[in-house]
Amino acid sequence: MDRTRAVGIALVVVSACGFGSGALFAKPIYANGVDWMTLLAWRFAFASALSWGWLLIWPGQRRALRALSRRRIIVLLALGVLYMGNTGSYYAGLETVDASLAALIVYLYPALVAVMSIRFARRLQGRRAWGALAIATAGVALAVGGIDPRHAPPLHGLLIMLGTPLVYAVWIILAARLSGERRASADEATAPPHDSETTAEPADSAPTAAIMLTATAIGWTATALVFGRPIAPWQVPTDAWWALFGIGLLATALAMQSFYAGARRIGAAQASLVSTVEPIYTITLAALLLHESLTPIQIAGGIMVIMGVLIAQTGQMRRRQ
Repeated sequence: MDRTRAVGIALVVVSACGFGSGALFAKPIYANGVDWMTLLAWRFAFASALSWGWLLIWPGQRRALRALSRRRIIVLLALGVLYMGNTGSYYAGLETVDASLAALIVYLYPALVAVMSIRFARRLQGRRAWGALAIATAGVALAVGGIDPRHAPPLHGLLIMLGTPLVYAVWIILAARLSGERRASADEATAPPHDSETTAEPADSAPTAAIMLTATAIGWTATALVFGRPIAPWQVPTDAWWALFGIGLLATALAMQSFYAGARRIGAAQASLVSTVEPIYTITLAALLLHESLTPIQIAGGIMVIMGVLIAQTGQMRRRQ
């Protein structure tokens, strides 16, 4: 394996673990009385500030920022606003759904994207997309159906979390369309929802992340204020600050920059395949740190979800080769 490929894979693994840490940071935040809107306002405030700081340090990244066209900036701002749908549905559901179960449910999105791409974006050809969707959907059904009744989450939280992969999938398609993608037999169709706007990506992705995260931060701050959520610094419990900063740094700024950097080296399709370590990482740490556990039926469902992702992704990797 050449050095570039090895570095790219390592960066995507770092990204997947970073994104997977979001749920692990969220649980102690909620335990301190902070709700999901306040969490998202501060998460993206920290992430955007860190991203701008990283961008402004390096002359090359500042040049890349100045080289962005007006249209590209508008697209990135629009993607940042649309990204609110992804994060809102996930973290609202996460208030009542275990992190391990949420990781399984959300990972239905790559198979959904593969099917939606047949009509709206760069599609996966053949029957693999439908087979992958069937397997992943059955896996989610097992994961949800295998919930221990003694520890079942409220119905509204479960319904929100079940809707999250659909919201993610729609965001990916919209991101691809806004970035200039049209229907074709290409390979970014199932890139992770966090970063699908890598289509038509500039040479340096730091400006992309900074601008998009800024729009998301402004959107969630405004939303929290409209709904009367306590977001002033003195209204946030002291014990929640370490987790808020952690979710902004590790689960957002670092995760997004790492994915961009890795995808530039190995391609969006391969990066998506590598990122399947995310639910495994989240489930493992949720068991170790939060003492969560899955039933055998849920574990079987999780294996089917990941199998669905792998079937869709390996199919498109084989065609590229």
